[in-house]
Amino acid sequence: MTIWWLVALAVTMVLVSILAFRLHPFLALLSTAVMVAMLTTPAQLSSFASARVADGKFTSAEAAAFVDQSASARVADAFGATAGSIGIVIALASVIGGLLMQSGAAARIVDTMLRWTGEERAPEAMAAASFVLGIPVFFDTVFYLMLPLARSLRRKTGKNYVLFILAILAGGSITHSLIPPTPGPLQVAAFLEVEIGAMLIAGLGIGSVTSVIALAAARVINHFVDLPLRDEDGEEIRPETQRLASAGDGTTEIPPKPPLWLALFPIALPVVLIALGSTIKSVYGSDAVAESELLGWIIRLGDKNLALGLGCLVAFGLIRWVPNDQRRKVVSAAIASAGSIILITAAGGAMGKMLYHAGIAEVVGSIAKGFPGLWLLPLAFLVTTAIRTIQGSATIAMITSASILQSLATSGELPFHPVYLAMAIGAGSKPISWMTDSAFWIISEMTGMTEKEALRTISPMSAALGVSALVVTVAAAAIFPAV
Repeated sequence: MTIWWLVALAVTMVLVSILAFRLHPFLALLSTAVMVAMLTTPAQLSSFASARVADGKFTSAEAAAFVDQSASARVADAFGATAGSIGIVIALASVIGGLLMQSGAAARIVDTMLRWTGEERAPEAMAAASFVLGIPVFFDTVFYLMLPLARSLRRKTGKNYVLFILAILAGGSITHSLIPPTPGPLQVAAFLEVEIGAMLIAGLGIGSVTSVIALAAARVINHFVDLPLRDEDGEEIRPETQRLASAGDGTTEIPPKPPLWLALFPIALPVVLIALGSTIKSVYGSDAVAESELLGWIIRLGDKNLALGLGCLVAFGLIRWVPNDQRRKVVSAAIASAGSIILITAAGGAMGKMLYHAGIAEVVGSIAKGFPGLWLLPLAFLVTTAIRTIQGSATIAMITSASILQSLATSGELPFHPVYLAMAIGAGSKPISWMTDSAFWIISEMTGMTEKEALRTISPMSAALGVSALVVTVAAAAIFPAV
């Protein structure tokens, strides 16, 4: 079977399994990975192994052992490698996010930003708060937290409900696709062999500029769409951080929240450590690092697993603000949530690896040679956008696209740092959120939108986010190629 028929069959199988048969993404991706592995011919495996021997990644013995492996063994190896590279980070980030939510630390960050900016700058405050919270907390959780604020502001001002909703997307949605430790950026970094520190620095820079541009787009959309506040849809939704505690005399009081510095510390610590470690590697080089004990320690602390572990340890300082009846549940619930994400991501990584073994990287790499310089970034954007729009999941789109395009990053021939290719893939995972996207339904149902209203607001906003991120990425690659 030729590689393009195999790719078409794999993509079709994933889409039909998820959209038509409503199969869980983990099962859809894993079964597709097995199918691709079984249909990959010995000649394709031999060609892949020979190429790896030529570039020094396989010895002759390893290449022979690889070709002799069964299809299920290759899938299991790829699944395990993916889970090993991202599993700890996702689990730790989920625990940090759970503690931030349940302790009231996330609400403290939001309240402080709103107090600093005032009501007239509430959209900017909501976007900034969503951006910060979106680093360790998954987007759907950020949206659950922020929506009651949007509803309260709409009741108070009597207008701009669409703007308040889209401000949450402007800040929180872009971090989901550009900034580790969310699963998509982690897996893209692994496929393209980009250091997590570089991914973090680029994601923070490009993501923050994109958020500003996207917020301007949100104001334009708000000008054309007026969404009423429908009490019957979502009125009873309350974030966990706004629990009312008994005061002992029959009245209730809002429980205290942790101080701002402690609320921000679990987020800032791993970000600073990872970014600092990556910067030192780039500036000083491996020889200087090996000769300096201090630099060596900083590099070790900047390891993604250790940095997130330290952030998680600090986050446990928030446990005193978590109600006693919730303390045992908060970690187990966070890990349970992370487990599902890890399984889906690892299955997607296995599918991508099977396509890689079949030779898709070499074929796409030869085609991409016809795209000069910066035009490779729009190519990566369009490939990812096509997959995202059809099947709905941004994470699956990023994993699939990165597996197809990884040879571009590892060839050493890009006129810019591979992190920009990763950013273009992340940008492509934004357009277009519509009926196939679970987040589309979460946002529309919780805000009381009709399907028509959601298509007039969420879909244009997701397109604005993606295009803005691509433009910023291309501009950054042209000005600071970093090669």
